[in-house]
Amino acid sequence: MDQTDQTDQTDQTDLTEQADHGRVLTERAVAAVREDPGRQVLDYHRFAGPWVEGALRPRPELTAFPSGHPLPPSLRTWLAYDSGMLARHDWFDEDGALAPRTLGEIAVEEYGEPWGSCFEPFSERFGECFLLPGGSDSRRVLSVGPHGERDGLGEYPVFALDVDDLPYAVLMYPGFDVYLAETAGVLPPDDRPGYDSLKHDPRYARRMLAHARARLGGAYDLLCLP
Repeated sequence: MDQTDQTDQTDQTDLTEQADHGRVLTERAVAAVREDPGRQVLDYHRFAGPWVEGALRPRPELTAFPSGHPLPPSLRTWLAYDSGMLARHDWFDEDGALAPRTLGEIAVEEYGEPWGSCFEPFSERFGECFLLPGGSDSRRVLSVGPHGERDGLGEYPVFALDVDDLPYAVLMYPGFDVYLAETAGVLPPDDRPGYDSLKHDPRYARRMLAHARARLGGAYDLLCLP
């Protein structure tokens, strides 16, 4: 398979127009935010700020990451509405272009040393990374992957980073669509234990497995110790 088009086609049931996936799910999240754009993104972490701060800043012209890999449908749908929340989490450079970081760079910035540098040796397998609001001690990171590995909906996974006891990267969401919908309150939080609990959700298990196979050899977490 051409490494520039690494979309997983395993067990291809069309989820494109289903309410709990992809663009349609993202549109539901956007609708929820429109109802109260000034509410806090995270009710437990005020530093994440509101969903929309000031005037809307849509960026519908953005279609690809700097690597050339396409933006997922969910991210394009969100950016057509606003880019401000992502800008506050350092997604763009001073000229407004997308500015990915490595996993190690994000970890060092968020955790400092010695924990931050534990993630750096594993940066290559995560490719372009972008920080998302979420977690108290943990962090949320959208990972494009070294070859743009995507699931059948064209979505890239979101990982949780945690340094409680040991430094881990854990597959948490099968895409920005599910991350956004849960954060916006469209989907209730999964109450099963573990960051990777969505692997048990019948709606998302196949997508989670596709990312686990593509990124972590079938595992759902990675111990980041050099």
